Parts: sequence; structure tokens; C-alpha cells
Amino acid sequence: MNTASKRDSILAKVRSIPSLPTAATKVIALLRDLEVELDDLLRAIEYDPGLTSNVLRLANSAYFAGPRTIGSLREAIVRLGMNRLFQLVITTAITPFGRQEVKGYDLSSGKLLEHAMSVAVGAEELAAQLGLKAPEETFTAGLLHDLGKVVLGTFVDADAPAIIELAYEHHVSFEQAEAQVLGIDHAEAGAVLLEQWNLPVSIVDVVRWHHEPDRYEGDQLLFDLVHAADSLSLQSGIGVGIDGLNYHASPEVLARLHMNAEVAEKVTCKMLVGLDSLRELFGSGAAK
Repeated sequence: MNTASKRDSILAKVRSIPSLPTAATKVIALLRDLEVELDDLLRAIEYDPGLTSNVLRLANSAYFAGPRTIGSLREAIVRLGMNRLFQLVITTAITPFGRQEVKGYDLSSGKLLEHAMSVAVGAEELAAQLGLKAPEETFTAGLLHDLGKVVLGTFVDADAPAIIELAYEHHVSFEQAEAQVLGIDHAEAGAVLLEQWNLPVSIVDVVRWHHEPDRYEGDQLLFDLVHAADSLSLQSGIGVGIDGLNYHASPEVLARLHMNAEVAEKVTCKMLVGLDSLRELFGSGAAK
């Protein structure tokens, strides 16, 4: 099969992936409405008992809420705000994807979810350490940045020898090796899936270009935080699979953020603490 045919097969697989659960889709649509009513959100979430339970569990995690227990959805929305609620709903919706074993990347069950959560947490923590206000989409973009690996895994598995030869013997970055062999990389596959789910363009674009800063044209800080957090997570060994560390953090991004060893160390520590908090909520689904 030639590269164009492989790309077509991958895009067909993306189109075959079901949309997010009905309740999550409705809540996400409501949250994008600046004039949404609180009661409308409550009804949409309460329609799905599983979503209700998961949102409350996340709302009461140490990372999202702190020491005081949140007892109801109404209180969760009022205390956490619409942006945090959006993050919680997205987190619960994509958790089943992140829990999957991703054979092509040699990621055991839960490892992709751990990496996703660590980047989401790390991106926000990086902004805090630098005294910057993180854009609202930061956590969600970090959480979703590698979702395309779920789509691409079986295709990478089938063509692993050719991809690995390019990446490790010819010193090509892993996503470039994917694109050369398959006609598409995991970043583009993830972006196409998120477009299909009608997620905000700002998030889709970060996911699409998270390995290619020169091609990104959106909110620079949003991109830089996710790109740098992804690098820190991989350097910490979180979510490292067959692709290993065969990605390259952009020196321009690190320079724009004024990253140094001290900042990286502090963010990594905070990221690991936040990940532990979120990991507890998912039991064995996110392997330690």
C-alpha cells in the first residue's frame, strides 16, 4: 500500500470513531455559549449519571478543588467556573481512549492517559511558575495533544520497522518518520478527530502543530506552554513508548518562555504531584 492509500485508510478510521457521549457533546456545546444558563448545564449533565459522578469526583480532586468538599453539581459549577467544568467534561469523555493499550507506540494500558494528564497539569503549572496567566484552553489542549496516537497505533505497529529505521538510523524526528511512511502523523490525526468532535479551533490547532511551532499561527503562549510541558513530561519518563525521546523541543519556544533548569525542575515536581492527584481518581485505569 502506498503512502497516499495509507493516509486514506487512516482518515477513514478517524471518521469511523464514534462521537463523544451524547451528554458530554451537549454540555460542551452549552459551555461554548457565552450566555448559557446554569440550570441548562445542570440538566444536561444530570441526564447522564456516569458523567455526573465523574464530574463530581474530579471536582473534588486535590488538583481541581482543594480541601473543601463539593457536594453538588451546582456548587461545582459555581465554585469552579465554566472553564474548569469544560475541562472536567473533556477529561471524563476522553478517559476511555487514554486507558487503551496503544500497541504501535508500545504504551501499556493507562500510559497515554498519564502522559495526557501530566502535560495538561504541567502546562498550567509552567504558566504559574513564570507568573503568566494561562489561556483558558491550556489544560484541555495539553490533555488532548497526543490523542491521535490512539488512531495511528495500529498503523504504526504495521509499519514499525520502516518508521523506526527513519527515526533512529536516519535521525528523523518520530512524527516526521510517521508522516513519511504513513502520509500523516499522530498530531494531524488527532486534530482531524477533534475537528470531527467540533472542539474549539484554538485547541485543534495546538494539537495539529504541537511538534511544529513554525507552522502554528494561533495564541503563542497557549502553544508554547503545551509544547514545553510535553517535553518536560517525556523527559520525566511519563508516556515514553517506542517513540522514546525522539522529538525535539523548540529552542525558540523555550527562549520565549525564558525556561531554565530551575523552572523546569519546579514545574516537573508540581506536575508529578498533580498527576498523582488525578491518577488516584482512575484506579488501575491509569497504570502507575
